[in-house]
Amino acid sequence: MERGGRVSSNLAIDNMHARNLKKSQLGGVVFVCTNNTIRECLLKQLFGLPGQHFSYVKNIDPGLPLFLFNYSDRKLYGIYEAASSGQMNINPYGWTSDGAQRTPYPAQVQIHVRLQCQPLREEQFKPIIADNYYNHNQFWFELDHVQTSKLMSLSASLAVSPGTSVLTQKMEKWGNISQPGPLPKSRVQGEGDNLPASEIDYTDNSSTKSDSTHLASSDVDNQRGKDQLDMTAVEQEEKELIFKKLQELALRSEPQASSLRDGTEDSPPMHDMHLEEKASAEEQMGSEEKNDDNPGTFCQSTISQLVQGMEELKAFRTEQTLKMGLLEQKLVEAEEQIQQLKDRCMMLESMSTPSKEHNDETVNNLFEEEQLDPSDAIHLMGGYDGESWLSTFSLYFPSQDAMKSLRPMSSVRSYASVVQFHEELYVFGGGNGQLWYDTVESYNPANDQWTPRPSLTKKKGSLAGATLNEKIFAIGGGNGVECFADVEMLVIDIGKWIPTRSMLQKRFALAAVELNGVVYATGGFDGSDYSKYCNMPFLLFHH
Repeated sequence: MERGGRVSSNLAIDNMHARNLKKSQLGGVVFVCTNNTIRECLLKQLFGLPGQHFSYVKNIDPGLPLFLFNYSDRKLYGIYEAASSGQMNINPYGWTSDGAQRTPYPAQVQIHVRLQCQPLREEQFKPIIADNYYNHNQFWFELDHVQTSKLMSLSASLAVSPGTSVLTQKMEKWGNISQPGPLPKSRVQGEGDNLPASEIDYTDNSSTKSDSTHLASSDVDNQRGKDQLDMTAVEQEEKELIFKKLQELALRSEPQASSLRDGTEDSPPMHDMHLEEKASAEEQMGSEEKNDDNPGTFCQSTISQLVQGMEELKAFRTEQTLKMGLLEQKLVEAEEQIQQLKDRCMMLESMSTPSKEHNDETVNNLFEEEQLDPSDAIHLMGGYDGESWLSTFSLYFPSQDAMKSLRPMSSVRSYASVVQFHEELYVFGGGNGQLWYDTVESYNPANDQWTPRPSLTKKKGSLAGATLNEKIFAIGGGNGVECFADVEMLVIDIGKWIPTRSMLQKRFALAAVELNGVVYATGGFDGSDYSKYCNMPFLLFHH
């Protein structure tokens, strides 16, 4: 007996986004970012890809090597490794504006740094993954073990010295270290920050397919110009902050140095000096400090201490920014775990019944297998649960309302036929939603094993089965295109299915039974209509 649903005639998987390596073949994965998203990836220690890439992201286990490809500068950063399994929506609002939208990159994994290395230019890493390129600048992100090993060796040869952080270097380059307060808002992906369509062809949240386009060089130049303007503005703010501190210091130092300024009243005051002149004066400070007779030694020493303090302040704030990012990520994880626990508790409560005695009786029946009689059971094989095609095999005991799982079939199978023959169960025909089977296998309850048997003469499903005179009969069925009136029988002695007399009409999804040496076939679909003889048995064979 099987559980099943309707067979789809067009079930296909779009494999254009992946190499479809098996989990055992997967050696590493490349994730993608841009100049505008790499900072959030590294600070939050979270990588993501569009949803259709979850077909292989789900195969990521903790410890798997990872790399980050920056599409803006076409460099490969590493070496990272997975700190979690690949999951959907670890951060449902990552890389969006203020969490106002769902993330366009839900196939995610948490990461940490395995070895901090200088990034690889494309001309360095492209020869290693040349087989992954499906055009001149697009490649699949799944890496096999050989590619991963070579990339790790090349990156390790460019490892940075201990204590040097590539992330800190990048942040200083972006000009974000001296900016107090929260991290800058990341623009909604799709306004220049999203991963280029030429690198990842994906279906957006409205399920409308986006066209694959190449990022124009003018767009890259414009983005770099914007980044340069941002850096200039940050540097200017930092200079203005230092200059303001110098002004305050100069004003406080005037009473102490009044005797030194008696002969220099025509000199321009310190707060009127141009910023570049003040920077030049600071560069000469080292040589002037050697002269103890210099009347400006006190002021210069104080300025040096102020500059050093500013540097320490910047380093401290950088460290705090990283810690805040980690704490925010852990808070998100904690909230998700709490929600999962709440959902689990609600599910357990819904499964509970008012009668504790009834629950105890059910549990005892499930685990005391010696009380379960297989002859009083219904066999359940394969089928379709609305999401997946099944290969499961279990027994249902109506008298005790209990289930017992047995060894599954060798493949998923739905719309098959089952007969009992010589203390074994024979399963034949059926399909997996994409193709029909001609395969046959039998189950021996004595050793809980499945054994392959001779195949049918053609592939078919929704057929009927019966046994008579030491033979197994496969009756009718269809292949999704046509319905059959064919009947074939398995002769165990010669190990082969042999065609025999066909039925008078085609029958798909029919029923058959043997009674008193006669096989009856009833009902079914003939290709245009359901049989009107469904209540009038048709004699097939007589002993």
